Amino acid sequence: MELPGDDTQGSPDAGKALRRRTTCRICDGPDLIPLFSLGRTPLANGLVRLEDLARQEPQFPLDLHMCTGCAHVQLLDVVDPAVLFRNYVYVSGTSATFVQHFRAYAEDVAERLSLPAGALVVDVGSNDGTLLQFFQATGCRVLGVDPAVDIARTATAGGIETIAEFFTAALADQIVRERGPADLVVANNVFAHVDDLLGFVQAVDRLLAPGGSFVFEVSYLVDVHEKTLFDTIYHEHLSYHTVGPLRRLFERAGMELFDAVRVPSHGGSLRGFARRVGATRQATAAVQGLAQYEEEMGFYKPDTFRELYARIQSRKQELRSILEGLRAANKRVAGYGAPAKATTLMHAFGIDSNAVEYIVEDNPLKQGLFTPGFHIPIVAPEKLREDPPDYLLLLAWNFADPIRARYREFAERGGRFIVPLPNVEVH
Repeated sequence: MELPGDDTQGSPDAGKALRRRTTCRICDGPDLIPLFSLGRTPLANGLVRLEDLARQEPQFPLDLHMCTGCAHVQLLDVVDPAVLFRNYVYVSGTSATFVQHFRAYAEDVAERLSLPAGALVVDVGSNDGTLLQFFQATGCRVLGVDPAVDIARTATAGGIETIAEFFTAALADQIVRERGPADLVVANNVFAHVDDLLGFVQAVDRLLAPGGSFVFEVSYLVDVHEKTLFDTIYHEHLSYHTVGPLRRLFERAGMELFDAVRVPSHGGSLRGFARRVGATRQATAAVQGLAQYEEEMGFYKPDTFRELYARIQSRKQELRSILEGLRAANKRVAGYGAPAKATTLMHAFGIDSNAVEYIVEDNPLKQGLFTPGFHIPIVAPEKLREDPPDYLLLLAWNFADPIRARYREFAERGGRFIVPLPNVEVH
């Protein structure tokens, strides 16, 4: 399958934000083979202001590769992280589901690791501090690190001190000097964003106390394949993690992946636990079990993901057929949710403003903006009551059940819901 190179579409300066890797992020090997391409898309969180609608947006290649040395699946085209994250608009606290997820997360980790009162917990990519507030409630000292300046400022004002910087070894050393080493470092849905994975883990190691732990959550590639969750593939997510390659990464950094559990967030994620080699905490059998399952099910073989691409194309035809039929019948369709994954889904499937009139979004930071590329208006939930469509396409499909429960009145008036993934369903 021929893949595009590292050129971009859009403004003349677009290419300045892009560079291309030539070696694997896990093992540094040079043998990287193409799996499939989702074409070129705008940045997933590159929401557009009204005054910028006339500007041409850059689009970047979205091409998946596998390392033949360690089987790590990854993007090679790297967008400048300052472009991606300095003006971030995603916040965790607007989702009741994620608030509850992080509450349970903090309680589970604090109990599992026996964190004492006063333990220092550092969250890398802390966003609005939702997770840290629950560690704080257990008596821990907390500190956030997040490059999104406005979100970091708001979190600090809300009682979760947050450093508005990218996480580096130098920053890790600064935190240790000023506050002491961390008993726990967490990184949730950010470990996939890191280009220099080895450097990141080494920085975590510098920050940790001798018996400290690193806990992270990432979208699990096994779930991506098994449930056709391809819309988690976008430019922020440079890595698509499985346990086998992750074990190798931590070994290179002098650490050990001592536990791993599958959790339901984002359609299916992996929560990993790591520590320095030689620490006293006993490794569980789960890590070996998951790695063995990955190998037996073919997750270290390119053909497995080429089969995934064929399934993506099947879902595309199914959903487009439904939407085209509704348009022919003069039925109105709106969307619900403007998460990053919606950009991948809509561009891969060609779902534009001809198919979807507007998108309802709970996050006030996104309301009044327009979707990347297709420029569909993003509106507050009141719009759904004032100007209801016939069908609501749930772009935030991982919250399908709570959305349907919240808008039961919409259904009672005859409105119907379209769920695009993991399977195309109409309710």
